[in-house]
Amino acid sequence: MTRPVSLQPDTTGPAHPRLARIGSAARWTLAVSACLWLALCTAVGPLYWDFDNGTIAHWNWTNTAIFAGSFIVYLGIVVALVRFAALGHMLPKPLHQWLCRVQRTVCGLFSGREVTSAVADNAVPAHDATDSTIPTSTNPGDRRSDANGSTESATAHASRIRAILPVAGRAIMYAMAVLDRWIVRGTNRFWKLALVFFIGWLWVPTTLLAAFGADIRSQIREFSWAWNQWTGLKQPYIGFFSFVPMDIYPTAHYMWPSDPTYLTDQHNIALTLIYGATAAFSRYVTGSNDAGIVVLAALQMLFAVFCCASTAHRFLNRPWMRTDARSSATNEDLDESTDEGPDEGPQPSETPSITPSTTPQYAGGLARVLILLFFMVCPLAVFSTISLTKSPLFAFAFVWWFGVWYELAQTWRPAGRRRGGRLHSIAKTSVSAAAGNADEAISDTKDNNSADESHVAPAHSPSAPIRLPRHSLIALILSSCVMLISAKYAWYIIALQFVLALIADRRRWSTYVAALLIPTVLIHGGIVLAIQSHVIIGGDPIESRGVQLQMIARVAQRNPDGISADAAKNLSPVFNQDQMADAYFQQDADPVKSSGIQAKKVSYKWRTVTPEDMEKFNKAWLDIVMDNPVIALDALLAKCFGYFNVTDQPYVSMGYYINSDYVQKHSTWIKSYHHDWREKVAGFATAWGSIPVLGWFTHGNFYVVLTLLIGAAEVIRRRWLTLMTHIPLLLLMGVMITAPANNFERHMLPVAFVFGFVALSYWRESLSERQHTQH
Repeated sequence: MTRPVSLQPDTTGPAHPRLARIGSAARWTLAVSACLWLALCTAVGPLYWDFDNGTIAHWNWTNTAIFAGSFIVYLGIVVALVRFAALGHMLPKPLHQWLCRVQRTVCGLFSGREVTSAVADNAVPAHDATDSTIPTSTNPGDRRSDANGSTESATAHASRIRAILPVAGRAIMYAMAVLDRWIVRGTNRFWKLALVFFIGWLWVPTTLLAAFGADIRSQIREFSWAWNQWTGLKQPYIGFFSFVPMDIYPTAHYMWPSDPTYLTDQHNIALTLIYGATAAFSRYVTGSNDAGIVVLAALQMLFAVFCCASTAHRFLNRPWMRTDARSSATNEDLDESTDEGPDEGPQPSETPSITPSTTPQYAGGLARVLILLFFMVCPLAVFSTISLTKSPLFAFAFVWWFGVWYELAQTWRPAGRRRGGRLHSIAKTSVSAAAGNADEAISDTKDNNSADESHVAPAHSPSAPIRLPRHSLIALILSSCVMLISAKYAWYIIALQFVLALIADRRRWSTYVAALLIPTVLIHGGIVLAIQSHVIIGGDPIESRGVQLQMIARVAQRNPDGISADAAKNLSPVFNQDQMADAYFQQDADPVKSSGIQAKKVSYKWRTVTPEDMEKFNKAWLDIVMDNPVIALDALLAKCFGYFNVTDQPYVSMGYYINSDYVQKHSTWIKSYHHDWREKVAGFATAWGSIPVLGWFTHGNFYVVLTLLIGAAEVIRRRWLTLMTHIPLLLLMGVMITAPANNFERHMLPVAFVFGFVALSYWRESLSERQHTQH
């Protein structure tokens, strides 16, 4: 019978105390560095909110105070998380003990069971009766009378309380217990969770229809031009006065093949084909793109329901643990259990089977309510369900992918150890169990686990890894594929995760080859092959140089004389320095690289630039940065500080896609459907997000900051296996820093969507650590 493994921290530690101290110092240094970065991003906010004159050179005592206060808060959160993992509470010991006494008193008052003990706890202790500040009587009889009187008074007081509060208190506690039980029962199946998500989000596609911006219009335009080419319609191509879809982004002409082609990988070729073909069919049937757009939005909403329900089921119900309750002796039985099918294992009220995990299989009602409430209420999630841009699709696929990784981590176990050690003891246990000597097997297991209880291997086969169920393997493959077709940077994340997985869990290498390596080679490799074969046009490399562009443009605007003659000479074939200065906007690098069609400024010379010119670009950038370090630092921080500053308002929120001009003005008939309702919904989300503190919950940077702090605590607690599954979140934060725009909420969606699951995982592992330590 295959047993899942309880995740425990690496508690072995280095053998030498000095190495242990060095390791601890390194982990705390990493955590402190994260807090310093967050504090810096918070402190520079007031400086860069002044778009025209803001600079770090104006740093003053106010910014210093904000920096110090933010650092104390962030480091305090990390310390509190570490204390919670080790002790079960975040507060200092005296305050925690006092709160525990208050809690016992209140619970006693409402339950009517421990009122007397609660009153006794609040009474003066015996050793305080002789304190000099308390008058005492020298007559023993008086003392006895006082004692009897106080006892009678306490008893009478307790009787009155017992007569008044127990009925209401017990009713409240019973109602809370019943509510918790029904919440768990109502969400303990995949189909129940899917129904909750579907009903909770149904109002979005039915009243708002769809949300989109410029990207999908560009994709539809690309496909239309390609379709015209395929049907023999003559169209302009390369020429100074011609303007085709590739000029909008723009894509340098040196990347265009000599044979005309109009499809690009700018917005991911697979999505361009899907969106463009759907819109083309819609035009053929209805005469406009709108019907196709609505269908695409509805399909994305259903995909979001499936992904979120699947991952919520894995985190909240941990369905793989139910295999312990089934009489199975082989791994094939894991393939028969699905978290998307009707048979979902035992009810929460049933007696759970004995498993190596020290934490409950099912999450409590409060965790379920909080996680579901985020998805049902937060504008980030609600608006993303119908927003037809690549980031929401990637985010929901990432949620699905993240859930499978949790299952992989939960069913991980270490490779077999040397003969005569742990592996030998497990083998002995396996032989005893196979022979029917259950008592001997249990005894041997207990004896051998006394030294190390953190890893439990399956009893039936010490050498075979725990195989991922078939449905989960398919989920990992499909989610990887959707991620790869929706975001270009997905292949970086998957490739790194493949390497880390092989290091941490090499015995399941075939799973990672099938689910990570092969999809990446086929999809990313196929796109690269199509680009090299001139079937499609690749994205311009200038897209990934947003930080460099902002640095050069800010210097050109704020200190044009600071650009040396050599730097200007190397830069001139690629960019027009005057146009860069005029187009610079610290929140967004798109104007500098001439993206868009409205009021286009030709700062990027995409028509005439050559690969040889681009080789000189890096040298020009380095010279400019070396000559203007403060302005360059301003450009970097101003472009990314909002992602890590909870007080910063989003540059572009997800509400933008609900009532953008592309929806409200430039659509055919969508603009007439509930036009005012869209304005009200987007306005409500904006007003809510503008409220101090309360509005933070609607912004992606709030969840980015908390996720980074939890990651710092995981580093300190040495949860290396969990950190391996959370590394993609750190990579996504790197994507935010290099993204063209500052505090662009769609880039934060994956981190925000999985934050609740990250927090639940941290709580579970903390509970497991404490129980492991106690035993």
